Amino acid sequence: MILNLLKKAFLVPLLFLIYTSSASALTIKIATLSPGGSFWMQKMREGAGQIAEKTEGRVKFKFYPGGVMGKDKDVLRKIRLRQLHGAAITGSSMSHIYPDIQIYNLILKFRGLDEVDFIRQKMDAELMQGLEQKGFVSLGFAEIGMAYIMSVEPVQELEHMRARKAWVPENNELALVALKAFSISPIPLPLRDVLMGLQTNMIDIVAGSPVAALALQWHTKVKYVTDLPLSYIFGALVIDQKVFKKISAQDQAVVRSIMAKITHELDQKNRQDNFDAKEVMIKQGIQFIKPSEAAAEELRDKIVGANKQLEKSGNLTAETVAKMNKLLSDYRSAKQ
Repeated sequence: MILNLLKKAFLVPLLFLIYTSSASALTIKIATLSPGGSFWMQKMREGAGQIAEKTEGRVKFKFYPGGVMGKDKDVLRKIRLRQLHGAAITGSSMSHIYPDIQIYNLILKFRGLDEVDFIRQKMDAELMQGLEQKGFVSLGFAEIGMAYIMSVEPVQELEHMRARKAWVPENNELALVALKAFSISPIPLPLRDVLMGLQTNMIDIVAGSPVAALALQWHTKVKYVTDLPLSYIFGALVIDQKVFKKISAQDQAVVRSIMAKITHELDQKNRQDNFDAKEVMIKQGIQFIKPSEAAAEELRDKIVGANKQLEKSGNLTAETVAKMNKLLSDYRSAKQ
């Protein structure tokens, strides 16, 4: 009798621990456009494995790579419907949720990656906090790269851009306003149709990073790259805050720490990949042509009004814009 009571005394707490451990386990469903075998996905899975180990299985990740959950807007809709819990997504895709996130995407804002690094060091945390206030926990930003004008004919001056047939991503207001500022009539196409557009002469200008040009085979049709950074593109790993709050504070800290490290590694790797991709393009005969300083300034002056229009129509807060402009101005002054 006493033995049976002792067994029950040990068994009941054991069953309770097993049950509560199972009940509190959470699998976070993350969608991304990155292919399943990409370095991005390798690192994401590595981070997920570390998190599962450190939390003793209380927090797991399930990834849906390769765009199987649709485009960014489809993914965000599925997050709202709780069919997904988060995404590795371009920062600009979050702009209707948190407008200031697109501030890094403003046209011809950065003159080099040194400026990007300086501004991100000063403002990444602020933007991540802004996302959190809008209901999304950001686990880190990762560089996708600088977008450059890539063309069939050389583009070194504003005049060279007129009468061109330029691709613009669907529903991308930043690109639309920029091309109109350059007096170019944009031709909207989904990403999957851009190569066909180049092949059929429907378009003769595209904009993207060197890595994108190689991955999407644009480099087989374009002959020139205007060596002037057009816009900075980055991705963010975000999780619905309501889902994230279901995790204990201790496990939240584990997730944040590990995924911050992973996104930092991706940030660095993507930059090197773009340097390498540029070298490949040069070796394949694509010419990187640098506009004169006068031509570059003319382009920047032309885009000032467009950026102001974007700041207003995109609902960017005046304080955030002013802060970045002052930081850039101070940085440039210090370099002189």
